[in-house]
Amino acid sequence: MTTDPSTAVAAARFQWDEGLRRLSEATLDAQRRGVIDAVRVELRRRLGQTFTMGELADVYGGSGGWYLDLAARTAPKHPESWDPAVALDAAFALHARGASDARR
Repeated sequence: MTTDPSTAVAAARFQWDEGLRRLSEATLDAQRRGVIDAVRVELRRRLGQTFTMGELADVYGGSGGWYLDLAARTAPKHPESWDPAVALDAAFALHARGASDARR
């Protein structure tokens, strides 16, 4: 069974928007900001400057393979800042604003 790309993007956007909401409720300390920034650098590396929401959703689907290692390297003494439901999802939400097909 093939997943409709628009469904995958909608599901990912829901997660990302929830990440932004959680971020607004969490303490945005230097460590968490560092993790978010590191994720965005990694997204630029993986996607380049021009990308679509579908491409971003594809990278999100594979982020379980690299995110925790990146977070641990970025803030090794602050595992509380690694929560992917906050830092990862918020980073993707912020990065999604630059997608060529993002809602404006």
